[in-house]
Parts: sequence; C-alpha cells; structure tokens
Amino acid sequence: MSIRRAVAADVPAMLRIYDDFVRNTAVSFEYTTPTVEEFTRRLEEHIAVYPWLVWEEEGGVLGYAYAGRAFERAAYAWNAEISCYLDASARGRGVGRQLYACIEDILRTQGIRKVFAVVTSANIASVRFHKTLGYRQMAVYREVGYKLGKWYDVIWLEKQLCELGEPARFPISWNEINK
Repeated sequence: MSIRRAVAADVPAMLRIYDDFVRNTAVSFEYTTPTVEEFTRRLEEHIAVYPWLVWEEEGGVLGYAYAGRAFERAAYAWNAEISCYLDASARGRGVGRQLYACIEDILRTQGIRKVFAVVTSANIASVRFHKTLGYRQMAVYREVGYKLGKWYDVIWLEKQLCELGEPARFPISWNEINK
C-alpha cells in the first residue's frame, strides 16, 4: 500500500474507477465518462496548484483524491474543494480517511484555511464520512441535479483547516511545496 502523487500514467486506472460512478450512480453528476485526454487535462490543471493523490496496492490504483479551486475570485484563494473516488474493493477500509488526511496536510502547508466537500444526496455514506472527519453541513441545494430519472440535492460541507487570522501570504501552489 502506498499513497503517492498521481501522474498521467494513472489516468486509465482512475477513469476505470470513475466510470462506474458516472454510468451507474448519481454520485457524479456527469452523464458521460470523460475521455483519457479530458481526464488527463483535468489532472494536469489540478496538479499545477493543488494536490492529487492515488492509493496504490500491488501495483494497481484503487482510489484517488484531489483538491481544487473552490471559487473563482482572488479573495477566495484560501479555500479549496476536495473529492475522493474509491474502487469498491477499497471502500470501508480507511483508504478515504488516509487520502483525506494527506490532502488536508498538504492544503494546510499551502496556506488553505477552509476546505469544502460537495456531495449529492445520492451519496449519504459520503455525507457521514465527511461528518466523521470533522466536516459540517453548511448548505443544501434542493433538487438541483437530475440523473437516472430522479432529482437530487447537493449538500455542501466545510472544514476549517487553519485559524483564519490575517494571512501572511497568498496560498502557495503544490509545486512550490515539492521543490
């Protein structure tokens, strides 16, 4: 078992995991699984600034977690959004908890103060998971996503990673930490 930085070679394995969520659940609101090229673009865009990690066992990727920009404007730079997707064989074993702990540590080092999780009402297990990790529900957008013949709510959860106070600097990119 290892947690490591995601690389482009991991994209097919991550897409295999994500494909099930896209095609068979309302956990993801995408209707079509991204292409390898699109998913690679997303990975490269994220890792330019934020962490993206994989969980690997016996040479295979069984899960991944990443952070990204929560909001567009400069004043929001101290916030991030977090996501995690696990293969069925990795669920219920503490994999998500360990990936989140690593991502949250990196975000703190970057200077991120608050992290958000955006979860569909189709994924109550994820809501419970986040609350166990100290996230608190802050908003519910009722019936805003339609997938698989049903309307779903979107639940926003937040976690304070650091004291707010007066920031000494803008958050730094993940690449600056890894130099």
